[in-house]
Amino acid sequence: MGPWRSDRGTVTAELALALPAVVLVLAVVLVTASAGAARLRCEDAARAAARVASTGVSDDAVHGAALEVMGRPVEVTVRRDPPWVVVDVVTVMPGGWFTGGALGLSATATALLEPSVGGHHHGWSP
Repeated sequence: MGPWRSDRGTVTAELALALPAVVLVLAVVLVTASAGAARLRCEDAARAAARVASTGVSDDAVHGAALEVMGRPVEVTVRRDPPWVVVDVVTVMPGGWFTGGALGLSATATALLEPSVGGHHHGWSP
């Protein structure tokens, strides 16, 4: 028996101890990345919905635009205060067991109403 025999199994034991920590870190990274991507989609959905709302369409069409961009169920609130329209988009994404449940996401976007819709741009210019 050489000197190598005394360390036999040490690597396996170290791997068995370290593997749960590696899996936990990986899970945290994946949930964080997924939440970040969902947050960006939520902001995109709010912007798209605000742009659609600025054309004077119905709230159902605005909701449809947000749903199309978000790709998951959303709650959409439209506030029209000429010459502006404000759209709030709220959704929920599943979290990991370490997040304590689902993660809520929200975003708000504002757009200038199109002049043909009543957005009389009184003295406002881009």
